[in-house]
Amino acid sequence: MADYESDSDEGEAGLGNVTRVIMRPVGHSGKAKKGHLCFDASFETGNLGRIDLVCEYEYDLFIRPDTCNPRHRLWFNFVVENTRQDQNVIFNIVNISNKNNLFKNGMTPIVRSTSRNAWYRIPIYRVHYHRSVYHDNKYVLSILFSFDKDDDSYQFSYSYPYSYTRFQNYLSLIEKKKLPYFKRELLGQSIQNKRLDLVTITNPKNMKPTEKVHVVVILGRVHGSETPSSYVCQGIIEFLISNHPAVVRLRKKVVFQLIPMMNPDGVTLGNSRTNLLGIDLNRAWHKISQWVHPILYAVRNHLTDIEKNENMELDLVIDVHAHSSLHGVFTYGNAYDDVYRYEKHILFPKLLAQHVEGYEQSYSLCNRDIKKCGTSRRFLCQSLKDNVNCYTLFVSQHGFKISPKTLIPFTEESFYTIGRCVVLTCSDYFKSKGVLTTQPVAAPRGAKKKRHQKRKNGLCLGQRDVYPMFKRKLKKKSLTLKRVDIKDSFRNMMLSGVTAQDRRRTVDWSTRPSMRFADCGKKPDASATAAATASENDRRENAAHAFSVINVNDIIRDTHALRLNT
Repeated sequence: MADYESDSDEGEAGLGNVTRVIMRPVGHSGKAKKGHLCFDASFETGNLGRIDLVCEYEYDLFIRPDTCNPRHRLWFNFVVENTRQDQNVIFNIVNISNKNNLFKNGMTPIVRSTSRNAWYRIPIYRVHYHRSVYHDNKYVLSILFSFDKDDDSYQFSYSYPYSYTRFQNYLSLIEKKKLPYFKRELLGQSIQNKRLDLVTITNPKNMKPTEKVHVVVILGRVHGSETPSSYVCQGIIEFLISNHPAVVRLRKKVVFQLIPMMNPDGVTLGNSRTNLLGIDLNRAWHKISQWVHPILYAVRNHLTDIEKNENMELDLVIDVHAHSSLHGVFTYGNAYDDVYRYEKHILFPKLLAQHVEGYEQSYSLCNRDIKKCGTSRRFLCQSLKDNVNCYTLFVSQHGFKISPKTLIPFTEESFYTIGRCVVLTCSDYFKSKGVLTTQPVAAPRGAKKKRHQKRKNGLCLGQRDVYPMFKRKLKKKSLTLKRVDIKDSFRNMMLSGVTAQDRRRTVDWSTRPSMRFADCGKKPDASATAAATASENDRRENAAHAFSVINVNDIIRDTHALRLNT
């Protein structure tokens, strides 16, 4: 799935994260002054292995490789302190291993500060992903940034962080509510003795079923850098414990079991892909060891126990991932020789495409790739019963395209919305199987039984409306009620406030607050916009112009002079 430039560590193996490293200019000693930047990554999910001071304004940053596996270097998350107001810097992240990543297609890192806690994407005209002649012609991610406050700490990250501690606090908060349909269990422990939580959400009578119930198992966060997976799982949990009518009906017939964090060690360490031992858990399902892969061992045994239970029928296994080189939302499934089984298998992706905005049908596929035999999708479809459908759900780290030249970046709320769409898709899926029945909403007594009515000035109900509502006629003062048939509109139910129009509004540059640090959230000027929307080749050719937009010619000139002298 990813192309790597090198399997070597480039001198970074064995290094830990930097801990409050102050970068002083050459020849300077004594107490650090304002503007002598202090770098720190010694916190949960942090990752920064080394800093090289090129000159006063430029820094080469090295991502710390995954523990015991120098091949993977993608995730970074670090804090910068001791800044000077209006200080301009250039950060070069020089050892990203995955060269075909979304930085080539317009993705930018995110940043926040102590006085502005929300995450903002750095504008595209301040980020340049290019081959650098000063770094052996390898790909380098250059970030031009302006600090606007003296007392602020600035945090830079590859994507929206989601830590193990945050996940534990979230589950503890729900547990305190003592919801009858929510249950949290300890399924196992990682190598570092971290919890492997199993979350069960269903009707209380289904916790220990006496009649046959259907089961959906959702796995998440197998790779530490794939933080959107955790946000999607949280969106699923939040929607399943709500009082939405579709969810209430779903809980009566279906048992949802979630294992939202499959790699707690890798998440805590700030690894990009592997666990503590440097093992990619999504390539080890076919060779599970109780001692090397305790989490996979516990999950496999749990799925086996479900199949042995006569009162539980396992229908779906969904493994949620994030993709680092493609846009949109898409699924990977399995290919079968049995046409009837294959038609049933592709039903869930088809239903999901009707709910999720930004679903990319062109990226979705079903295969029997021998190279992916160690993934959960390929292994479980062979080891479980034939009626179980196993999928991998991918969510882009960046966003989705609504046109060839227009892209909508994902936000934290966008990932939550995708989780809700997964639940609604499950509802449609079990309706198609006859497990759930659609019950029309009964109209109040005395209401006229009209199933169709012409639209007048936009006052009548649309086809996607679900519940009956009052409508005032234009010529008469009396009120009439309309009964709505929800048989065909059930699939289009969405929570209020998460429509496509609202999502676009959340990422509109003009509506974000103006911020001086790196102009994050500010709409760029005409020249910067032209450079940002150019093609990849034009963007590389116009890179010098993009740098000149922010008046850092002096910095670039000094940097080049220093490199030539050395």
